Amino acid sequence: MNNPVVHAFFVGRAVAEAVNEQVENALTNAFSEIGKFDAEQRESLRQFTIKVTERSDAQMETVMRGRTTTTIVPQGSQPVDLQATIDELRAEVARFRSELQRYRSRSV
Repeated sequence: MNNPVVHAFFVGRAVAEAVNEQVENALTNAFSEIGKFDAEQRESLRQFTIKVTERSDAQMETVMRGRTTTTIVPQGSQPVDLQATIDELRAEVARFRSELQRYRSRSV
């Protein structure tokens, strides 16, 4: 192989193969990082969606616990006197019972 042109050809070919391998490795690594980033973003979005759903459910639960017969009162917006509420409910039941007794006595 004393011919310098042949030697230059093989050197050029080896350089091209080495550059090709470097580009291939760089592209593989870049696509791998893009794939990891995409997966992380999807997981982050999924976690965010779960947190939002949980927060929404918790707020709905809180509102539903504070619900009365006519309005929705968020829990904590008004002081709740449990004994007064129980007394009001008992009085309401007593009123309904007396009205029911009057109705029944008129029907007979």
